[in-house]
Amino acid sequence: MSLADSVGGKSASQWIDARVAELGGWRGEALGLVREWIRQAAPDVVEEWKWMGTPVWSLGGMLCTGEAYKQVVKLTFLKGASLADPAGLFNASLAGNARRAIDIREGGMPDEEAFKTLIREAVALNLAKGKPGRQR
Repeated sequence: MSLADSVGGKSASQWIDARVAELGGWRGEALGLVREWIRQAAPDVVEEWKWMGTPVWSLGGMLCTGEAYKQVVKLTFLKGASLADPAGLFNASLAGNARRAIDIREGGMPDEEAFKTLIREAVALNLAKGKPGRQR
């Protein structure tokens, strides 16, 4: 088990559970809901806990991170600039050459099916590149 898998006797999934509960309110609800959508879109996804408190979802490489700030829940896709986004979900970090992010604000959840499609596309990109990634 790596540090990302178990920290302080808790699994990464348990740390994420605790983070969602700690946040509460709309931010906890938003992070919990997108987490569920990620798991539905990519059932083999690996949950990790990195950088002293950041949920990370990986499959064939990192897919996205989930960070909570006062005004937004930010989902940053490591290879977002390489993903098609016909629904226009990416609304932050648009200037970079690699990353793209979705900032979720209170009352503004992204479209569920478009988000799941984006997750599946990110998985396909990771697996097509043939880069070794963390697997279960």
